[in-house]
Amino acid sequence: MTISDLQQDEYLPYFKGYIDQAEGVTLLSGLESSFKTIYDFYLTIAPAKLEYRYDEGKWTIKEIISHLIDTERIFCYRALCFARQDKTALSGFDENEYVLASGASERSIADLLEEYTLVRKATVALFKSFSDNALKSKGVAGSGAVSVRALGFLVIGHEKHHVNVIKERYLK
Repeated sequence: MTISDLQQDEYLPYFKGYIDQAEGVTLLSGLESSFKTIYDFYLTIAPAKLEYRYDEGKWTIKEIISHLIDTERIFCYRALCFARQDKTALSGFDENEYVLASGASERSIADLLEEYTLVRKATVALFKSFSDNALKSKGVAGSGAVSVRALGFLVIGHEKHHVNVIKERYLK
């Protein structure tokens, strides 16, 4: 399954840029391969850069990693609910408030990467457990409908988006 299998009603137009970042991979292989590539990328970042902000009010790289972990967990919770046919509309979340409360600056990069690894392993296991019908299930999260499979591609694309931001604005 690739992003070309998604229908336009499986995610909000706002998420198209993230979905497009998952071009060229299947859902499960994308979750697995992006993890390895991005984990290795994080290991190349100089420790002094991990606390760098390219502008006032912008997140540090550690905060970005924490944000990606939190967002992946939230997307997976939504995917689980919708795959299990839970019709409860799920609320959105304020990523800035999450980052402020994360304590990412007080954590070591090793600790963040260990959590990142565990979360991604859980994500892969979760998406492997879904049947084709479950992957097509939809529910409401935040301000619109989203499918389980779109949430999986969002994990991949959202992460690639932030890695591109790190490369363009933090490491030059």
